[in-house]
Amino acid sequence: MNWIILIIAGLFEVAFAFCLGKAKETTGNEMYAWYAGFFIALCLSMGLLIKATQVLPIGTAYAVWTGVGAVGTVVMGIFFFKEPATFLRLLFLATLIGSIIGLKAVSH
Repeated sequence: MNWIILIIAGLFEVAFAFCLGKAKETTGNEMYAWYAGFFIALCLSMGLLIKATQVLPIGTAYAVWTGVGAVGTVVMGIFFFKEPATFLRLLFLATLIGSIIGLKAVSH
């Protein structure tokens, strides 16, 4: 269950990065709404990370949390913000995913 909580925490990390990207593209009240979404997603992400680290090793949990956030943010950037999907970016993304799976596999 704690691994699921940790993955959800990582997805909220992607959500707060998405909100930052959208806030950058807007002005006025819409910008403040995106910043509010950023703050809410940040709090949920951190709260879930804290909960997961009460059972999981901190080093592994933090690495998986940032890895899920990094992979999700890159994929989100490609699909929503038209960032390039070059061969090398995708290759390194694949190695990051492999590293996350490896950390999960060797953790008790």
